[in-house]
Amino acid sequence: MQYRFKIALRWWCIPLNHNYMSKTIIFDTEATGIKEPVLIEAAWLELESIEPFLVANPFVQRYNPGKPITLGALATHHIMDEELIDCPPASSFRLPDDVGYIIGHNVDFDWEVIGKPEIKRICTLALARKLWPNLDSHTQSALLYYLERDTAREQLRNAHSALTDVGICAVILDHICQQLGVKTAEDLYAESEKARIPTTMPFGKHKGMLLSDIPSDYKQWLLTQGDIDPNLRKALTLNVNRI
Repeated sequence: MQYRFKIALRWWCIPLNHNYMSKTIIFDTEATGIKEPVLIEAAWLELESIEPFLVANPFVQRYNPGKPITLGALATHHIMDEELIDCPPASSFRLPDDVGYIIGHNVDFDWEVIGKPEIKRICTLALARKLWPNLDSHTQSALLYYLERDTAREQLRNAHSALTDVGICAVILDHICQQLGVKTAEDLYAESEKARIPTTMPFGKHKGMLLSDIPSDYKQWLLTQGDIDPNLRKALTLNVNRI
């Protein structure tokens, strides 16, 4: 016996007696804004298997953030403040205890929204940028048009609701896993960690240059700064140590 659910126009079938305790979820949030974001909606799908690619048990819940939603965020997700009055407080949100990995597009933002719990994070944005570096955009919508052009417009009809975005992320993740040939969440996490480490300078007078081509004294000076991205720091450290 099976049940089905439909996300982003793709069907996944999971046996009802599939005895598996989820350790990996594809996760998305909607929030009050970019600055000091507070949760207003959370959604996930459990990743049951990578090969074959199976997801199950969709979850979605809205929360009262206790602060106004910015106009920029409102224009993106269209969730009104007054719709959240009777929702549980954002502070009540918890990930399931058994989750070991969260997967998302720019997953660090969603991780920040839920309070930066101790959990391994897999970033589909970093992986997409590594796999398809020549695309002019790596948003979920752009990637869907690249990967599944014939159905992308219909799949994106309700984009920027958390559960729809999770479904779209699952479609993109399926393509990523096929490209990488990974079979486990730990292998996917290792690929994500490698993809996060930049090979070119992301800002400043050397923006766009390969880190290996940047003067060593500039790299050493940059490493003395306290506010640089940790992945850039890792890349610079590896690069300096090769000199």
